[in-house]
Amino acid sequence: MATTQKHEKKPLHLAKLHVHKGDTVLVLTGKDRGKRGTVQRAMPRENKVIVEGVNIAKKHMKAGRGMAAGIIEKAMPLHASNVMVICTECGKPTRIGHERVPGTGEDEKERVRRVCKQCGQLIQEHTRD
Repeated sequence: MATTQKHEKKPLHLAKLHVHKGDTVLVLTGKDRGKRGTVQRAMPRENKVIVEGVNIAKKHMKAGRGMAAGIIEKAMPLHASNVMVICTECGKPTRIGHERVPGTGEDEKERVRRVCKQCGQLIQEHTRD
C-alpha cells in the first residue's frame, strides 16, 4: 500500500517568497521551461506561484449554478524554486538580494528593498491588488 505524503503548511510568519505578485519571471524547469510570464498569485505558505500563461491544464467542468458545462483552461501552480525573477532594469533573470535601508518619516523603521544580484539596481515593487 503506497502512502501519500501530505505537506504541512508553513506558519504564516515563516512563509516568505523571493517572488511577489506582479513580478515578471522566467520558468526554469518543466514543460514550459524558457517561457516568461507575470505572477498572478503568490502562495507563500505552500511555496507556490501561479504564472500567467504557464502550466495550463484543461479541466472538465460539470454544469452548475449559472455555469455552463465544458472544458476550461486553468493555470496551475508552480513551485517557487522553479521560477526566477527578471530584473526590471537590466532585463536579465536574476537572484534577489535584500538591502536594508534606514526608515524615513515618523516611524523610523528599517526597510528592506529587493535588489538585482546582476546589476545591483532596485527591483521595482508592483502594486498589490
